[in-house]
Amino acid sequence: MSNSKLEVLTPDNCQLIFIDQQPQMAFGVQSIDRQVLKNNVVGLAKAAKVFKIPTIITTVESESFSGFTYPELLDVFPGQKLLERTSMNSWDDQKVRDALAANGRKKVVVSGLWTEVCNITFALCAMNEGGYEIYMVADASGGTSKEAHDYAMQRMIQAGVIPMTWQPVMLEWQRDWARRDTYDAVMDIVREHSGAYGMGVDYAYTMVHKAPQRAAGTHEALAPMPAK
Repeated sequence: MSNSKLEVLTPDNCQLIFIDQQPQMAFGVQSIDRQVLKNNVVGLAKAAKVFKIPTIITTVESESFSGFTYPELLDVFPGQKLLERTSMNSWDDQKVRDALAANGRKKVVVSGLWTEVCNITFALCAMNEGGYEIYMVADASGGTSKEAHDYAMQRMIQAGVIPMTWQPVMLEWQRDWARRDTYDAVMDIVREHSGAYGMGVDYAYTMVHKAPQRAAGTHEALAPMPAK
């Protein structure tokens, strides 16, 4: 019997949903540094754009409570329609179900707030009622405490959700560095969003391969001058 969960993610077999990446929801996050969280969310979004992954952005009570989706995320997908809800569980909104179905892919990569409420209810219902496979991006999601996030992840894993982090999602999409059509764009994301790995890439490009520095413009370096 084949097991579809043994299939790696590819640009052709999955879709992505961002759930409630909004400031008021982020204010309550305690499971991960919030600036790191936003960095990871935006890095994942940029990767999805590079690989042309069908992407859904859903929001809850934007004007009455949660605030507007991070501008850095919206800038990745200009003109994207936002699926506004009142429900904590995105699955309870018909627009979300219709968008998932329209994308025609059963593997759903999820990044959302909060892990223990909006993410878990969506994941369980989408699997149980919709037959979807859920890939939960743990470091592009956040909970109101480390315990809340961790136990929600454990509960989802026990139910069959596949846990991931954002960078491996991008690298599964890339898969082979010989795929030059996306190589440079992936390296740009790595250098901007992948911390020490990105710093290492910058170092290798400039010091080993003698590529120009990534900084805009020119910056003259004044020679050392011993003090008298």
